[in-house]
Amino acid sequence: MTDPVAVWHAEHQRFASLLDCLERELAAFHRGDDPDYQLMHDIVHYLHHYADLYHHPREDVAFERMMRREPGLSLPVYRLLQEHRVLATVGETLLEYLADILEDAVIERSTVEAAAATYLVYYRHHLDVEEKEVLPRAAALLTPVDWAAVATAVKPGPDPVFGESVGEQYRDLRRRMTARA
Repeated sequence: MTDPVAVWHAEHQRFASLLDCLERELAAFHRGDDPDYQLMHDIVHYLHHYADLYHHPREDVAFERMMRREPGLSLPVYRLLQEHRVLATVGETLLEYLADILEDAVIERSTVEAAAATYLVYYRHHLDVEEKEVLPRAAALLTPVDWAAVATAVKPGPDPVFGESVGEQYRDLRRRMTARA
């Protein structure tokens, strides 16, 4: 069986690399250059759909099980669970702005920058807390039965960017991420 903590960590690393790419495009946007809006959209779309539909629900189950074993984790875990909801909401808003831009809608630069900055700050902080505080505790607290429950919490879906079969919508994103690696 694959080490679930290693899988979780690997997903976090991939998400962080996507956030790096999004941040580079946002910096170009901020400078008034011409960022790749399609790339930005694809990144947020992937993080919103894959992470919010597969990764975060598995984490939610792990978090609940961790709190049962160590009730003192309740406050930080509740904060992370709330951050999952915030990331979903802010991600949806940013995704809408980027889709509108791709449709040639005019949106104030400050509106897009604020949404993107909020998304980046929340996501990076969230990943950092999970990596430094949650993964080590999960490795220590969760049993094979717990990890089995986490694995079956959500019907597994193929990773359309980093998996074996790349989704058509994400081919350019995969190519760019592979070239950067």
